[in-house]
Amino acid sequence: MNDQDSQFDSLLPPLKLDRRGFIATSVAAGFSLAAGQAVAQTAIATDAAGLLAGRVDIPVADGKMPAYRAAPQGKKNLPTLLVVSEIFGVHEYIQDICRRLAHLGYLAVAPELFARQGDPSRYTDIPKLQAEIISKVPDAQVQRDLDAASAWAVEHGGDAGRLGILGFCWGGRQVWLYAAHNPKLRAGAAWYGQLGGEPSELKPRPVLSAVGDLKAPVLGAYGGKDAGIPLADVDRMRVALAQGPAAAKASRIDIYPEAPHAFHADYRPSYRKAEADQAWQRMLDWFKQNGL
Repeated sequence: MNDQDSQFDSLLPPLKLDRRGFIATSVAAGFSLAAGQAVAQTAIATDAAGLLAGRVDIPVADGKMPAYRAAPQGKKNLPTLLVVSEIFGVHEYIQDICRRLAHLGYLAVAPELFARQGDPSRYTDIPKLQAEIISKVPDAQVQRDLDAASAWAVEHGGDAGRLGILGFCWGGRQVWLYAAHNPKLRAGAAWYGQLGGEPSELKPRPVLSAVGDLKAPVLGAYGGKDAGIPLADVDRMRVALAQGPAAAKASRIDIYPEAPHAFHADYRPSYRKAEADQAWQRMLDWFKQNGL
């Protein structure tokens, strides 16, 4: 987001909340503080020239959900990609990804899926962010909100028959789950999303147990040196996909042996340009192969 956009956003009135409504009133300006100081040398900055880009409000059952939207100006019937953030919310990195995709001809929509629980951009400490916001977000709520975002996209230039999704870290896990939820989805791309884990009330099943319900093929991108996602889980996932329904069999997981977790996050020290570029191109090819 450039300085002019930031100045304009500061003039906008705060989002009006209903009695049940949302804590977050907008998408973040700049990078999330909890992610650490942004690495200026590698952080990619994509301009909005020729794009319709900025904050939007998406109607949901209990209010309006803030989101960031980017699309080619003046275009309709666009292939739509839902962009699901890491735990840091819809901050500058996610907004820039939307602009990158829009320059390639997509309508990219990144909903602020933590809006009811709080504002991730106000946190400086990851454990506190996890405890106070992330751990309180139900999977069922996320799926409803992604449904709302896809419905909004159809009313704002998106092609109802060409819907895809991509997500990073926390969002990567949600990609797998959404591919098991929405029969209208064409394809997904999950970047280092958790595959295992113990069931809980808000997270009733891990990704590994959702394979049998996959309705769209997913491309997974995982780091061989990811300290948080065991390669044993990746191996188990590959076996489950091979034994699953057609969408599961059509899915694929690529491992980047020397890459750590968050290797696509160009604003963080974990960024690995070669692996990130290769995985990004593979994702774009994947979407094209699946009609997006």
